Amino acid sequence: MMNLTQAELAALTSSLSNDCRVLYLLGLREGANSATTSSSPIDYKHLLNLLNGDDKDTPYQRGRQINSLIKQLEQVGLVALPVEMDLEHTINGKTLLLPLISEPQSDFDQLHTRHSAMSAAWKPNKALFEEMASLLGIIDKTFDDNEVGEFVAYWLGRPSAVFSEFQWTQKFANNIKRKRLASGYAPTKVVGTQQVKVAAKHRSG
Repeated sequence: MMNLTQAELAALTSSLSNDCRVLYLLGLREGANSATTSSSPIDYKHLLNLLNGDDKDTPYQRGRQINSLIKQLEQVGLVALPVEMDLEHTINGKTLLLPLISEPQSDFDQLHTRHSAMSAAWKPNKALFEEMASLLGIIDKTFDDNEVGEFVAYWLGRPSAVFSEFQWTQKFANNIKRKRLASGYAPTKVVGTQQVKVAAKHRSG
């Protein structure tokens, strides 16, 4: 029997469509590895059949429809994408991260209980950011006040967006991931496909 964590239950009872819940519980959570938080490999055909059920109109016919639901699951923190993956392309055969299935995540349970709009004084939860960064494969886990400021300014302009502290920090981690992969991120050193800041070298004498 599947044992859901409190963090998962909190996210699943948020404003999600039932199709998202079915996809998560029966399509992604089933068979997931709680030690690595990895899902089973994505099988579009299986997931499409699961979502369509006995609906003769088969509303789900394409992988990109699955990706659209996964985006919603990502928004509430149930899914995280490895750094090399994006939902604009097929993810058939690939695995996702399900960050809330791991019990050590209970350290952050309280971050799921308070929901709020963005505030000018917001800061990411450092411990959670570092854990999310590791899950997402972010090499350079540093960030500065300007990066926080840009993120805060963007969301202050969207006062109807209300999320938990966990979700805000996860969104910030995803934002940092996109910046690390963006062209023009400098000063940098390329590590794999990511660009990371280069620490200034101290010269002697």
